[in-house]
Formats: sequence, C-alpha cells, structure tokens
Amino acid sequence: MKKIIAVTILAIMVAVLGFAGPAQAAEYTHYAYLTGYTYWDNTPPGTAAISHPVIHTQAAGTGTFNDPITLAVGHSMASGNDVIDIAPGIKFYMVSLQKYFIVEDTCGDGPHPENGPCHTNVDEPGYPQYDMWIDGKNAPSDARARSNWCAEFHTGIHKVIKYPANNYVVRTGPVMGTTCAKAYGETPIKVS
Repeated sequence: MKKIIAVTILAIMVAVLGFAGPAQAAEYTHYAYLTGYTYWDNTPPGTAAISHPVIHTQAAGTGTFNDPITLAVGHSMASGNDVIDIAPGIKFYMVSLQKYFIVEDTCGDGPHPENGPCHTNVDEPGYPQYDMWIDGKNAPSDARARSNWCAEFHTGIHKVIKYPANNYVVRTGPVMGTTCAKAYGETPIKVS
C-alpha cells in the first residue's frame, strides 16, 4: 500500500509540478581567492593523500570536465564532527587556468581548521578561498622550489565558475608538471 501511495504522489508531482527529479544547479560565476598546495606541502608532506575521494584515490586530474583536478576547501571541527564547507564532488572551472577542478580534499590542519585560512579566509576577507592541487612531484631539478613558485604564481583573486557547463576551453595537464601552467586571463571561453 505504501508503495502505491508513493508512486501516486510521484505521478502527481510530475504531472502537476513538472517535477522530474533534482535539477542541475545553475552555473554560479564569482571571484574567489585561489591558493595552491603541492605534493611537497600536502598533509602529510611528500604525498598526494586526500580526505574526501570522489573520482580520484589521491590528488590528481588533467583538468578536463571528466577528469577534473583535486580541489581542497575549508572545513570545521567546531561541532566535534568534521564538516566540509562544500560537498565533495562539486566541480569548479578556474577561468585563469582554463581547467576544471573537483572538491575532494580539505584545507586546514589541526584541531581547529575553522580558524584556518580556507574556512575563514584571513588573507582576503570577503572572498571564498579554494586551494588548488598544483602537484609538482615530477617538476624538473628543484621540484619543491618550482612547485612552491607555481603555487604562488597562481595565488590571488580570480574568476571561478561553480557548477560549470562541460564545454569550456581546457588546457590539459597538471598545474605544475615539467613547467608551470600559464595564466589565461579572466574571460571564460566556451567551445562551440
């Protein structure tokens, strides 16, 4: 009987309200304070470990819509539980890098990450802060220094798109591979 009632209610919702399931979230373009973390300063250092795997088992990605790069966001332990600021699996498009990212990690260590940079954004108040996986494990010569330089190069206030469409121009590859990815400006470009 319960199954018949549930099916009847669903049929009424579809017929009357046009409800056919959860709607795709609309693109949300905004400016955010972007920072970067590398293989060398990840937690623990010298790893690609992540806290909330979705499509990768460790920080990774080529920057395409189907293989976005790992993104870390703030979280809080104030309630006694680890509560991430943005749900794992949410995608972003970083316009200046022309790469897609996906929330799979948290930014902020210790017992009170809610007092840290990504949750409260002490460096650029008023802007959300997103920490991009830079990688850098395979950077040539002084990999640690080059990776840190690349992270600093891309740190700043940039245009980002939350819930992006899948047809933006993409420059594939890690942010720091054998070279540091270029910055391409703040105008999003779609592929027709």
